[in-house]
Order: sequence, then structure tokens, then C-alpha cells
Amino acid sequence: MAATDPALTALSQGWCALSLLHGKIDAHIERALQSGHDLSVREYSLLDVLSRQHSRPGGHLQMKQVADAVVLSQSATTRLVTRLEDRGLLTRYLCDTDRRGIYTDVTESGLALLAEARPTNDRALREALDEAAKNPELAPLVRTVEELHVPV
Repeated sequence: MAATDPALTALSQGWCALSLLHGKIDAHIERALQSGHDLSVREYSLLDVLSRQHSRPGGHLQMKQVADAVVLSQSATTRLVTRLEDRGLLTRYLCDTDRRGIYTDVTESGLALLAEARPTNDRALREALDEAAKNPELAPLVRTVEELHVPV
């Protein structure tokens, strides 16, 4: 039997704990958004990312940037955009300066749904973190998440 490197074992256990925390949070928020607003976590995330665009130079995201921001492949992001566009929450249009580029904006209906869903998302996140903090393996990760100050 080969010896296991303790540093790699600890790294693997840390990664498993982080993955578990993410899964618990994601599932809790998913249930809350689905039941309260008929939105998935991915749909909410996409609306949130796109709502932060602006009309100044560099303010509109290309599909690859959107895909990176919501952690999906470009094809999955395109399908998600299409679903939300079919629901009247998004609209696509050609870029003025590059006719190959397509931009996506959140419609007024999309912004209204996002505004309604944001408190649900925030509350579900808080609930999931509070529940995870009760687990001694996850508590340090919860504290780390709570202490993060990520620039927007």
C-alpha cells in the first residue's frame, strides 16, 4: 500500500468541505427561488450579472464574459439566455460597433423579477450559511465567506 501525503489529504478534505458547502447553499437557494419566483439559481445569477451592465464604453458583456461570470459553458449560457428571452426577461440585439457581436439586456420585467427575487436569494443564502456554520467542518469556510470583501 502506498503512503498518502498528509498535505494532499488535507487539501483534498478541504476541497470536499468547500464543495459540500457550495452544494448545500446552492440547493437551499434553488428551492427558495424556484418556489417563490419560478427562477433557478443560474437564471437568477444571469439576470443579476446582466443587470449590472452599463451603457458606457466596455459596459456590455460579450457572451463569453457572461458565461465566465455565471460559470457555464458558452453554449449552456446561450440556451439559458434563450429561455429567459422566451419568458420576456431578456432581450438580445446586435452590437453597434461589431455586427458579429450580440448583447443581452434585462427587460423591465426581468429587472422587476430580479428585484422581487433578490431578498429571497439573500435570505436563503443567510439561512444556508447559518445552518452550515453549525457543522464544525464547514464553520471555518462559512466565516471565510462572511469575511470576504469582493469588489463589485
